[in-house]
Amino acid sequence: MSQGNQSPFANATVVASYAQDTPRRVPGLGDLHSMSTLLLSEQASSAAHILVVGAGGGLETKAMAEARPGWRFTGVDPSAAMLDLARLAVLPFADRVDLLQGTVDEAPAGPFDGATCLLTLHFLDRSERLHTLQEIHRRLRPGARLVIAHHAALGPEPRRWMARSVAFADRGAVDWAQAQASGKAMTERLPLLAPAEDEALLGEAGFVDVALFYAALSFRGWVADAGPR
Repeated sequence: MSQGNQSPFANATVVASYAQDTPRRVPGLGDLHSMSTLLLSEQASSAAHILVVGAGGGLETKAMAEARPGWRFTGVDPSAAMLDLARLAVLPFADRVDLLQGTVDEAPAGPFDGATCLLTLHFLDRSERLHTLQEIHRRLRPGARLVIAHHAALGPEPRRWMARSVAFADRGAVDWAQAQASGKAMTERLPLLAPAEDEALLGEAGFVDVALFYAALSFRGWVADAGPR
């Protein structure tokens, strides 16, 4: 789930705590994985080959592999440490999972029967994000489905929603001053886009039938189909 030069996943502490921290920080993460699997299944066969962009950590690949025993997966991620975590997470399914270090540019040509890019695109600026979506589209068979989800810039003050996401992760007595400071820092660091911009980029990359399916505090998720090349 890491991608791009602004990723924090070179930090050993972040990597070590990723599997424990991420479900706490992302509302309904398990349900997000289940919904992603469901949406892919509408277009993908029981023997589908799925591309996972930002596969580090392995949480979504593990969830999909458990739910769909006939699916195969190819995942890419630039962080070697996060890929090590992913290999541990998917160890029971290792015969169906191929993990490669690199960005989407290092992914095989496919064609793949579906793709995910979860908790990744908020690390990429607009041009990098568009390139990633275009390269995913190029590797999908026509009509195959893509599922994405990440932080978005919401409303006139995105840092307020980011602060709420930070506070959600605390779960206990919330230190609002600290949450607001962290939300401000994250909003300044991440190249967030408004939801309308994300939807426009999906269309620009060649995807059709773009629809919002996930909304949780500062997170948004979309499903879209690959149009003709």
